[in-house]
Amino acid sequence: MLKKHCQTPQRIETYSYIRRLFIITQPMLKKFFQQANSPTLALTLEVSDLLEKQYRHQVAEQHIQFDEAQFQALQHLQTLLNNLLNIENYQRQSVAYKLLSPPPKKCRSLYIFGDVGRGKSMLMVLFYEACPFAQKRRVHFSVFMQEVHAFIHECQQKNHPDAIVAFAKKIRASLLLLCFDEFHVTDIADAMILGRLFGQLFDLGVVVVITSNRHPRELYQGGLLREQFLFFIQILQGYATIIELVASQDYRLSYQPAQHINYHFPLDEHADTFVQRHFNDLTQFATMQSGTLEIFGHQVFLRAVHHDVALTTFDELCTQALGSADYLAIAQKFSTLILIGIPQLSAEKRNEAKRLVTLIDVLYEYNVRLICTAEVPAQVLYTEGDGAFEFRRTVSRLIEMQSENYCQRKE
Repeated sequence: MLKKHCQTPQRIETYSYIRRLFIITQPMLKKFFQQANSPTLALTLEVSDLLEKQYRHQVAEQHIQFDEAQFQALQHLQTLLNNLLNIENYQRQSVAYKLLSPPPKKCRSLYIFGDVGRGKSMLMVLFYEACPFAQKRRVHFSVFMQEVHAFIHECQQKNHPDAIVAFAKKIRASLLLLCFDEFHVTDIADAMILGRLFGQLFDLGVVVVITSNRHPRELYQGGLLREQFLFFIQILQGYATIIELVASQDYRLSYQPAQHINYHFPLDEHADTFVQRHFNDLTQFATMQSGTLEIFGHQVFLRAVHHDVALTTFDELCTQALGSADYLAIAQKFSTLILIGIPQLSAEKRNEAKRLVTLIDVLYEYNVRLICTAEVPAQVLYTEGDGAFEFRRTVSRLIEMQSENYCQRKE
């Protein structure tokens, strides 16, 4: 009876009139809201070719060499930047505007892989700094995974039913863009949860940009229970565009060395003199006094600390059960780290090699000046054993960290 009453001729005519009025006025209303949104549109146009301009400026200033492969990868990043701005702009519009405008398409994430020193990190920095919105984060993968495991542990303590879903929602509440530089997987605990975690992030609309030395199919090779890791590879290939950066050379090897040598080998009688001379120069002959950092309930011992200069040994940082959170605390507190006694590492020392990889990654990310003594040249520190492929990146970075280019990054 009610249905019949609602469909009286008078009501049908009224509804038809309103519908015709809406169709007639829709173009005018849409134009109105577009004009109201003109500052946003201007911003989008302003950055539509920003990455190319910045890249060419870096070339003109002779900070980098032009490389066609880098330039092609940059086009993918520019397209992603434009699409991200469309999404971010749409999210900030009024309800009325959204009613009249279809939502933008979801962005595909981006995975860039290639050999060490080919410019992946440089392109990532250009892209990330060009994103003119706050809903973004660039983080070292191991630091991110520590946060994941800490959140899961906290949820387990509270009997939360699904920590991974909760963590993904927490990320999406504050982020649209998540960037991981030099992505690699060696930890079984990480490998087991990556598929579900990234599946949830992608479903919620989080866009992920990753650089890596390996194609996704080559990640976690030889790892325990790798068949369970294949789900992550499948998810990644479904949601991300995967491109290879085939640049012509390892550009880190072409940097001019710094005026002062910061990497001394072998571990002979001159090594102690090398360390003492650098410590004296940096601290104006201060007395060596040890220090400790309190990090998540445990202490990290440092042999000598003076203002923003720290001196320690390889054994104290890389043979102890330390991780990225510890190295991150050091990098945030000190501008210079003097590291004594890096040995040539064998397959039996794979855990120590893995910690050194993480340490160098964090120091590099925070532009910490590294002065060190080692048994052998960086190129032969670790050439066989688990993670030897990933260690090539560490060698490349160790070489760059001795260059004038790296020393000037903080200026």
